[in-house]
Amino acid sequence: MISEASRVGTGDDRVVVAPMRRRHLRGVLAIEQQTNHRPWSHGLFLGELRMPTSRSYVVALDRHHVLGFAGLMLTGAEGHITNVAVHPGYWRRHIATRMLLVQFREAVRLGLGELTLEVRMTNTAAQELYRRFGFAPGGVRRNYYSDLKEDALIMWAHGIDTDAGLDRLDRIEDQLPVPLVEEVTGRAR
Repeated sequence: MISEASRVGTGDDRVVVAPMRRRHLRGVLAIEQQTNHRPWSHGLFLGELRMPTSRSYVVALDRHHVLGFAGLMLTGAEGHITNVAVHPGYWRRHIATRMLLVQFREAVRLGLGELTLEVRMTNTAAQELYRRFGFAPGGVRRNYYSDLKEDALIMWAHGIDTDAGLDRLDRIEDQLPVPLVEEVTGRAR
């Protein structure tokens, strides 16, 4: 579904947010093993990639090394962020922000007005990131992470396709330390 890759450079490295492909799955699975208490399997990711009309998965790459990934599932007029994960060695480098910017813009391009997700109640760092994108608490799924005996906070971002929602994305992008560049045009947004 993602037709364009977005490129950012951070000093000597170059981070590209691009559509996830099968060739990326080894790196995706390595990150999944480190960051998810119940990691998705290779087969599950393959299944998601086989549904391009209802799924959008991106990876953050430094050359060919996968640094992170994020998923978006379309469910009618809304979308669901299925996962956002970054290799722990690359936390606090705006990688999740970059992937979310690409996913939000893809959601808007597809005509979606709302996004939702679940996040662990104790994952306050992720909740803060999501709040920057306009997500607000909308409920609780009790014992959602049953093996951890932890609830999930359901968060919603409404009006992502409105002027205010698009302005929010522009502000977030403007705050990145290096401009986000669309590979197709080679120009800064």
